[in-house]
Amino acid sequence: MLPTKRVTTHPGEVLQEEFLSPMAISQSALARHLGVPPYTINEIVHAKRAVSPRMAVMLSRALGTSPEFWMGLQADYDLTAVLRTREGKRAQTIPPIARAG
Repeated sequence: MLPTKRVTTHPGEVLQEEFLSPMAISQSALARHLGVPPYTINEIVHAKRAVSPRMAVMLSRALGTSPEFWMGLQADYDLTAVLRTREGKRAQTIPPIARAG
């Protein structure tokens, strides 16, 4: 179940705090390893860019995780973020369709 009082942790924070810092790997070093521009990793770490399916595969290969791990973090972040918007709050008021019968 997703938290309702806050937006879940962005995958970029998880990348930095659970992988890069403990492994003493810089954002630039990871970018070089993945073959992407350094700003790509920096924007993910600072929650300015989402983890795409392509990036999820690359991160999973480099860090020994699964693509589903990264996509799950991103999906949870996106869902909790949208639920805090006006549109998300309105969507939550939509009643279920009554079943005939």
